Amino acid sequence: MGTKIGKEKIQRDNGFLYYLGKDGFIWAAPMKHNKTGKKKKIGTEKIVREKGFMYYLGKDGFVGKAKMKNA
Repeated sequence: MGTKIGKEKIQRDNGFLYYLGKDGFIWAAPMKHNKTGKKKKIGTEKIVREKGFMYYLGKDGFVGKAKMKNA
C-alpha cells in the first residue's frame, strides 16, 4: 500500500493508538478502554511531512506513508 520511510523500529503496546504528531515524532495515546495509560512520545526519529501523504505506523513497527487520493 505505502512505502516505509522510518529507520527506527517501534514496539507496540496493547491499548494505545499510535500517530505522527505535528512535531514530527510518533506519539502513543491511550484508547478509551485503557484507563491507566497516558499520552507519551515514542522514539527519537523525526519525520518530515509532505503534503498529500498519510503517515502511519505499520504492523512491522516502522513508519510508512501512502499517497492520498483526493489531496
